[in-house]
Amino acid sequence: MKIYVDRDKCQGSGECVKVCPHRALQLIDGKAVVDHDRCDLDGLCIPACPHDAINIVEEA
Repeated sequence: MKIYVDRDKCQGSGECVKVCPHRALQLIDGKAVVDHDRCDLDGLCIPACPHDAINIVEEA
């Protein structure tokens, strides 16, 4: 499983970046990007996103 950011929905508010205690998210070119090596899948970023752009998905 991994955190996935839908780049079409992401508006770059940065709210997800603010709530991540592991600093696994950053804004690059106005979009949230996940550092999967830092992410522990706690999911705090999911409800923080005002645009519903973040989800946990199964890895293929």
